[in-house]
Amino acid sequence: MADLMFPKDPQKKKRKKHGKSIMPAYGGCWLCRHLYDDDRPKVTEEHHIYFGPNREKSEEYGFKTALCVFHHRTGPNAVHKNSLTCRILQQACQAEFEKTHTREEFVQIIGKSYLS
Repeated sequence: MADLMFPKDPQKKKRKKHGKSIMPAYGGCWLCRHLYDDDRPKVTEEHHIYFGPNREKSEEYGFKTALCVFHHRTGPNAVHKNSLTCRILQQACQAEFEKTHTREEFVQIIGKSYLS
């Protein structure tokens, strides 16, 4: 390979920034803890709180949390099925962000405010 007349330059993979979640970690599902005061460890999945065009921003800024399968995908109040549950997470995440930043910074990142 080193004997090629026109060797290819090694391509560097652009690494995306993966921010640590800004939501408080309990070792279990955030919604179980918030809604039912249930902090038992559970199998969880990572949920990006702001989705669609803001999914990459959720990853970069840590707008994500751990949810049990029931609250993430399968239950009637799962964030992917219930807009009210989704809104609870969006408001809680914005409130957590605003502990160290301004609302204007949040709106600049996500495009709108979820708090009154």
